[in-house]
Amino acid sequence: QVQLVESGGGLVQAGGSLRLSCAASGISFDITAMAWYRQTPGNQRELAAAITSGGSTNYADSVKGRFTISRDAAKNTVYLQMNNLKPEDTAVYYCNCKVVGSYKYWGQGTQVTVSS
Repeated sequence: QVQLVESGGGLVQAGGSLRLSCAASGISFDITAMAWYRQTPGNQRELAAAITSGGSTNYADSVKGRFTISRDAAKNTVYLQMNNLKPEDTAVYYCNCKVVGSYKYWGQGTQVTVSS
């Protein structure tokens, strides 16, 4: 069974840092990209950061320069280092795994709360 196990979320003060981790298991097809999305109440889920199997990265303008996504392909694990967190970063963060054929698997989401 496909499972994306997320960890690292929590409560942090503005200006602090968190590192999210997501380990994918049970996926039979090659992973072509992994990403972190985030969603707040009343808003659609949006891409925060993504990384392809070739190492190319893509960031939302709102997090560029503060977040860094990385991947350990051997472990099928993606990380999101979040620095200088702001209250507007508060959201549920979802790990995403894209496989050959463009099919996407989703984690259950982990809450990140940034207090003022």
